[in-house]
Amino acid sequence: MTTGMVVLVVIAVIALVIWGVVSMVSVLQEYERGVVFRLGRVRGRAKGPGLIILLPFGIDRMRKVTIQTVAMNVPPQDVITKDNVTMRVDAVVYARVVEPVPAVVRVQNYLFAVSQAAQTNLRAILGKYDLDTLLGERESINRELHGIIARVTHDWGVEVLSVEVKDVDLPDDLRRAMAREAEADREARALLISADAERR
Repeated sequence: MTTGMVVLVVIAVIALVIWGVVSMVSVLQEYERGVVFRLGRVRGRAKGPGLIILLPFGIDRMRKVTIQTVAMNVPPQDVITKDNVTMRVDAVVYARVVEPVPAVVRVQNYLFAVSQAAQTNLRAILGKYDLDTLLGERESINRELHGIIARVTHDWGVEVLSVEVKDVDLPDDLRRAMAREAEADREARALLISADAERR
């Protein structure tokens, strides 16, 4: 073997060792946790934050999970109320991962799964109420939505902190009818006040 070949082999070995050492080291931020798979199996609890040492050459693989609170917009949903009023309603869900291993192992994409659970339950829960209840008791409806979605996501290691209905978009004709009703109510009160003043 020539000297040139020996030098090339030595350089290749050194490069392979350096690459292996670099691939062994990973740093997780304060808001991150790492789920480590060794040859396809989860290795213990989630790691981090800080310096993590992994076995090289694909023996250990790590999936990073953020434990920050995430605000997810629930896209507008068409909801038919108990009194057959069709409206579009959207919401926001605040959630965070509390157990990284189930969030990675039990569900393919926990953010998408939480969003889907919120959408289906939003339609189901709001459909149980009439329009006046939806407009007047939003806090209790938010609490009910939160409880149901939190039960669904618990097994995934995701904690739902709160669910809030943002906008209720009523059809134009219903909005005009409500405005006319409010105006008639104001006029009736004004007539009562005027009649009471005349009587006195």
